[in-house]
Amino acid sequence: MASAPDDLAPQAALAALGWGEPFVSSFAQHADPGRRPGRVVAEDRGLYLVATAAGDVAASVSGRFRFESNEDAGAWPAVGDWVALDSRPDGGTIHAVLARRSAFARLAAGKKTRTQVIGANVEVVFVVTSLNHDFNPRRLERYLAAAWESGARPVVVLSKADLAEDLDASLLAAESAAPGVPILVVSAVDGTGLDEIRSHLAPGRTVALVGSSGVGKSTLINALAGRELQAVAEVRLDDGRGRHTTIRRELVRLDDGALVLDTPGMREFALDDDDGIGSSFADLEAIAAACRFGDCAHLSEPGCAVQAATRDGRLAPARVEAYLKLSREAVHAERRHDALARIAERRRWKIIHKSVQAHMRERYGDAR
Repeated sequence: MASAPDDLAPQAALAALGWGEPFVSSFAQHADPGRRPGRVVAEDRGLYLVATAAGDVAASVSGRFRFESNEDAGAWPAVGDWVALDSRPDGGTIHAVLARRSAFARLAAGKKTRTQVIGANVEVVFVVTSLNHDFNPRRLERYLAAAWESGARPVVVLSKADLAEDLDASLLAAESAAPGVPILVVSAVDGTGLDEIRSHLAPGRTVALVGSSGVGKSTLINALAGRELQAVAEVRLDDGRGRHTTIRRELVRLDDGALVLDTPGMREFALDDDDGIGSSFADLEAIAAACRFGDCAHLSEPGCAVQAATRDGRLAPARVEAYLKLSREAVHAERRHDALARIAERRRWKIIHKSVQAHMRERYGDAR
């Protein structure tokens, strides 16, 4: 029997990492001699571990990439990104990030408004929230809005079902917060719901687990893998909150070929914009379409269908308040983004102008 062509093995290795369209087409413009595609599987303070057809490579971005990114953190490589890189004796250099199919992002904590991409090129986002007394439907709505915004398909995972005090009530609250989204009740302790999670996994498919600290993301990954891949820590008994056991974002490759992105727990989570709010609150926006005024703020305007639905019980007041709060945050973030983008662009052109002036003086001398 004839042996397979030599290039099939590298292609199979890339396919196992999720390689295919549209990444193949995106890489074509970066396919300079010596460059190859790779996928970021871990990131830690500006250093990246990139999986390639030839194995894992430690890498950093090129100086030109730093300059052209113009201090835009959202343009930098994130775990799950496909990148174009070349090799050097001590590792690799990333020259470009290929066009993303999806990106789960938030506004980074702190005073500066900058986008932080949590994970890229994810097909399914498992929004994990535990069924102990840390269960919070409003937080769930926030994560779901970001999941819809990412371009991936959200699935709600209610973890620690063995600790649920009132499972039916929590399930009802989750269904209200996530209309139309699949909801899985899971326990890594007794195996409840693990088969339902596995039904969303497949070789080469990337899924992400997102949620607050202590909801059991790493424990779920270990249960899916059948062995301890990720470190876990006990949840504090006094308030049910967990410690940060995952200290970096990492793309975990399971034995069955599935790719699972584990993320550190996030205490603070602000939306990057409002693209996902409409999907997360589709029921509310459908009602809002009947408001008398197109720009209704859903507060005290006459003919407000949302307020009418609140009064007759079709909408919970807490859900309406959550919608209004997230919408205000998104508008504020967009305004700050625009202002900071203008400032950054002016700074960039000042640097370019000074560089051109210095070059002209060096070449032609000072005309003064």
